[in-house]
Amino acid sequence: MPKGSGLTKPLSLSDDLADLLGAKKGEKLSRPEVVKKLWAYIKEKKLQDPENKQFFTPDKKMEPIFGKEKIRAFGMAKFLKTHLTN
Repeated sequence: MPKGSGLTKPLSLSDDLADLLGAKKGEKLSRPEVVKKLWAYIKEKKLQDPENKQFFTPDKKMEPIFGKEKIRAFGMAKFLKTHLTN
């Protein structure tokens, strides 16, 4: 598969997502890069549930993307769908 297609295809970020990840205006990232940066943010801010590490609670900066409820980290992708465009 050629580089830059499928999962590795660079996508445009919504303003909320770009702000959260600290991406530059107009910067494009692939899905795996976005998820990697989100995990780094979650761990840095200690948002993971200490009892069950596969869950995290979004902070104020994450609310426009994920809402306020505790989320299973593996379900993160469905929230990103509307924030990543070609």
